[in-house]
Amino acid sequence: DNERKELAKAKSEAELQNLKNQINPHFLLNTLNNIYALIEFDPPKARQAVMDLSKLLRHLLYDNNQKFVQLKQEADFMRNYIDLMRIRLSDNVKLTSEFSYSESRNIKIPPLIFISLLENAFKHGISGDKQSFIDISLKEHPDGKVEFECKNSYFPKNEKDKSGSGIGLDLVKRRLEILCPGSYSWKTNIENDVYSTVLIIDSKKLVDDTKLLDSR
Repeated sequence: DNERKELAKAKSEAELQNLKNQINPHFLLNTLNNIYALIEFDPPKARQAVMDLSKLLRHLLYDNNQKFVQLKQEADFMRNYIDLMRIRLSDNVKLTSEFSYSESRNIKIPPLIFISLLENAFKHGISGDKQSFIDISLKEHPDGKVEFECKNSYFPKNEKDKSGSGIGLDLVKRRLEILCPGSYSWKTNIENDVYSTVLIIDSKKLVDDTKLLDSR
């Protein structure tokens, strides 16, 4: 019985690593495309974007190898990503972000679990010539639940678009199924040209199965 559990665990870990390996190139490709667009018309902003990207890479290199990370680490990563995206926004885009959590509590969540949701908002929530908005919220509840909510104006891309946000959302769903079975809820909605997504993770229900195996 233990052998079967260890084999299942090894299979899940291999799949998780494969999913992470897919997230990183996809994320980096989109980010580098944004920086490339800045180089021609605003070199100072492009230089700042490279600095912001270096902060993100540190997180990808050192924190993404863990199964779970501190909520503060993930929040810092999200802030850096938002700062990087903010550089290329025009004045017709209203971007707000709110983070509310306790740094003293040992709340942990899967790394990079929200990044594809952010990417999706920046992809579909911005128009080149229309008023647009993106509202981002990350909060920790007293019961240990972590709630991410994002609302944005919705400008769906055409079928020829290859930036791949659909791939990113599929990866999020699969990682949640593996790491957070029965301990998350994820809802999306499109109404009146507004896209909203709410992902709630119950951090108290997350179980590191390596600890379970070590305790036997």
